Amino acid sequence: MVLLDNYIRNTVLVSMLVVVSMLTTLDIIFSLLDQMADTDEYFSVLNAVTFVLLTTPTTVYEMIPFGALGGALIGLGVISSNNELVVIQSAGVSVFRIVLSVLKPTLLIMLVSLFMGEFLSPPLEQYAQSNKAIQQSGASSISPEQGVWQKIDNEFIHINAIAPRGRQLYGVSRYVINEEGRVSLTSFAESARYIEKDENSHWELGSVRESIFRGAEITARQYSLQNWNVSLSPELLSVLLVDPDEHSISGLYNFAEYFEDQGLDGGVYLMAFWKKLLQPLATLALVVLASSAVFGPLRQVTVGSRIVYSLGIALIFTILQRMIEPASLLYGFNPLLAVISPIFLFAMFGIYLLRRVR
Repeated sequence: MVLLDNYIRNTVLVSMLVVVSMLTTLDIIFSLLDQMADTDEYFSVLNAVTFVLLTTPTTVYEMIPFGALGGALIGLGVISSNNELVVIQSAGVSVFRIVLSVLKPTLLIMLVSLFMGEFLSPPLEQYAQSNKAIQQSGASSISPEQGVWQKIDNEFIHINAIAPRGRQLYGVSRYVINEEGRVSLTSFAESARYIEKDENSHWELGSVRESIFRGAEITARQYSLQNWNVSLSPELLSVLLVDPDEHSISGLYNFAEYFEDQGLDGGVYLMAFWKKLLQPLATLALVVLASSAVFGPLRQVTVGSRIVYSLGIALIFTILQRMIEPASLLYGFNPLLAVISPIFLFAMFGIYLLRRVR
C-alpha cells in the first residue's frame, strides 16, 4: 500500500506543479503586457519587469487552488486512462482510500500556500506596489492614477505613494472638516517621514503648503517642516499599499479591527481575511470534486476534456464566490458564511459523487 500511495502521490503532485507553472506563466505574460502599457519616462521597461517578478509569488499563491484542481484531475485521469485505476480497485482498494492518497500531495500544496500567503507574497507585493507608486508619483496634490484615500478622525487624507514599511510618504494631501461639516483647512506636503519616540511618535511633513478657511477669509501658509500628530501608524499604511486579497492573514484582521475602531466599515478586509484563511479548505474541496469526476463521468475521456472540465469547475467556483461575497457586503450578512458557502457546496457535491461510485 505504501508503494501505491507513493505512486499516486508523485503522479498527482507532478501534475499539480505542471498546471500551477502553466497558469503562472500565462498570468506573468499578461501582467508584463499590462505593465508595459504603463511605462513612461519615469516607469521604465526594467521597472515593469521588476514589478512583475516581485508580484510573481502573489500570482503563484492565487493560482494554487486551481492548479491543485487541474493537477488532481489530470494526474488521477492519467492513472485512469492507463486502466491502472481499475486494477487498483480490483485489488480491493476503496475509492475513498484512493482519494486519500490524492489528498496527501494536496496537503503539501496547502501548507506551501499558507506560507506564501502569510510571509512571502504580501511583503513583496507591498514593495512592488510602493516602488511603482513612487516612480509614477509627481508633485501634484492628488495623483488620480495612484495613491490611497483614508479618513482619520476629522481628516480626509490622500497619499500619492507610500514607501516600503510605511515610514516615508510622498504627496500628502489633507482636508480637515470642522463640526459644521465644512472644510476648515487644506494642506499639501511633498513628503512625510515617521518620527518614532517613546511617548511622542509623530509624522514630520516636508515642504508644506497650507490654506486655512475662516468664513470668507482664506489664509495661506508655507512650512519647510511641520509636525503632524495623527493616529496612522506605518504598519497600517503598509496595509493600504495593496488590495485586500493580497495582504497577509494577520494584517487583514488587524486592519479590519482598525476600521471598526474608526467607525468605518471594515467588511472588505474581514471578507478577505476569511477568504485567505479558508483557502486551504477551498483547495481541498476542489480536489475532492475533481477526484470524484475521474471515478465518474471522466474515467475514459481525453486529457483535453479533463482540462476543459477543470476550467469549468474553476469558473463556476469563481463566479459563485464573486456573486455571494459582494452580496454579503451589500446586505450585511456574515462574511464567514459568504466565504464558506461555495466551499461547502463543492465539497458536499464531490462527496456525493464519490458515494455514488463506491
